[in-house]
Amino acid sequence: MIDYQTLTFDYTPSYEQSANAKANMHPVAVIGAGPVGLAAAIDLAQQGVNVVLVDDDCTLSTGSRAICFSKRSLDIFDRLGCGERMVEKGVSWNVGKVFRKDELVYSFNLLPETGHHRPAFINLQQYYVEGFLLERAQALPNLEIRWKNKVTSLVQRGTPGTADAHVALTVDTPDGPYQLLARYAVAADGSRSPVRTMMGLDSHGRTFKDRFLIADVKMEADFPTERWFWFDPPFHPNQSVLLHRQPDNVWRIDFQLGWDADPVVEKTPERVIPRVRALLGPDVKFELEWVSIYTFSCLRMDRFRHGNVLFAGDSAHLVSPFGARGANSGFQDGENLAWKLAAVLENRAPDALLDTYGSEREYAADENLRNSTRSTDFITPKSAVSRVFRDAVLTLAREHAFARQLVNSGRLSVPAVLRESPLNTPDEDAFSSSMEPGASCVDAPVLDGAGREDWLLAHLGDRFTGLVFCRAASPLDSQTLDALQTLACGPMPLAFVVMLEGDAAVPAGLPETAVILRDVRGLAAQRYGAEDGAFYLIRPDQHVCARFKRFNAARVEAALTRALCVQGTA
Repeated sequence: MIDYQTLTFDYTPSYEQSANAKANMHPVAVIGAGPVGLAAAIDLAQQGVNVVLVDDDCTLSTGSRAICFSKRSLDIFDRLGCGERMVEKGVSWNVGKVFRKDELVYSFNLLPETGHHRPAFINLQQYYVEGFLLERAQALPNLEIRWKNKVTSLVQRGTPGTADAHVALTVDTPDGPYQLLARYAVAADGSRSPVRTMMGLDSHGRTFKDRFLIADVKMEADFPTERWFWFDPPFHPNQSVLLHRQPDNVWRIDFQLGWDADPVVEKTPERVIPRVRALLGPDVKFELEWVSIYTFSCLRMDRFRHGNVLFAGDSAHLVSPFGARGANSGFQDGENLAWKLAAVLENRAPDALLDTYGSEREYAADENLRNSTRSTDFITPKSAVSRVFRDAVLTLAREHAFARQLVNSGRLSVPAVLRESPLNTPDEDAFSSSMEPGASCVDAPVLDGAGREDWLLAHLGDRFTGLVFCRAASPLDSQTLDALQTLACGPMPLAFVVMLEGDAAVPAGLPETAVILRDVRGLAAQRYGAEDGAFYLIRPDQHVCARFKRFNAARVEAALTRALCVQGTA
């Protein structure tokens, strides 16, 4: 079994450091081989972009760090080719419980319906996530990883928005510095982002005066695989505690300590062990695996795009850990950016398309910051009035459903619906589902063309896709079939997924590359509010950008043009 916590990687001199090297312009350089940088680099490589990934270290993360990965992240991991490994190793969960003192206030289920491939969340130590992503990255021939390559300066050259614009990086290595040229640079170098500092940029927001203790505890325990959160528990009065299970019999325990706590003293075993013992009881055997004290801020850069440098993950925005919105939103940054960079580099879209990376992900960051701040204010009330309000809500929540909507122990990460995106074609038809333009696609069980059990999302992503709902009563006419063929061979080739009802016959004349699926349980049509002939235009990042009650070639072409920003709609 691989010990991902102790892995180290060899430094190898790059091409640019060879004696006869000539200037080599890379399409994209990704700075930072953490989870967001790795995922973005994989996404780009899968879409045919040559990528060089540089990192100033030669190891994976130490300690479990981020552990909660949402269903949307699992869908992204599936598209990147490593989702199954994440789920197999991770601890899957859907249910959470909220306690006040030693009484259960209420429980909730984040995925109460059946017919989904992935759970609401898995818990998995960050070093496993990075390890699985790294192994996927190493399997891609057009993705080069350079360890012990530290970016020390960055200069942008050329005219912004034109083909001559690029980024010149000075990179320090054990053999000395060299220059790395790239059309675009993705800064995924973490919350202290050296790239952000080099460029004289800053983040703005709010810093919270509180301290929390993370204790990763290895033990055999009979707690269920659920998220448990206590307000004012008897074993840690006047504060909050969070309990999560991880793989390898490791449990994450978060103790709120208060701003006056001494971070050096509180990390010592003499202080940590009694806190854990008070929660677990005197007879439970355990050992400490990792301990950390943290404070947190809710911050973001004013803009995520600066010329040909694009910021993603914690370098662009930082949230409190309540709600698991940090890494999960970072993966959504990467998937949003990757397809847009690929389209621009392939000359299928103008450079202006990258401006929508900034506007869409800044909007999503604001939503995450808003929810994260509200969670923190509820968990750590800063005034007597706030404390009275919180306690009253918790009292009412035991009996009244309306009050449970006000309890905020960390509203858990969900993908932002990009309703205001300029890439969307606004609805003209009435739909009964929430799969509106800007929403990320939901999954549904299907049968593939060979009659095997499959999932819808496995056939969406990496390219623009037309999802056509076709029922037995109304087969596609010849005009529609001709239009599908034309779109399949257009400037931005459109893939097609044809969703048949039950045992309906496969229409003749479909594009050869069309994927045939059967909606045997009717859940796909239900979740997409799709009647016979409905058409969804899906972006490469599995977001809806247009939907129509009936396929119309002119409307689809216009929606595709808009989604690529080729008419200056952004």
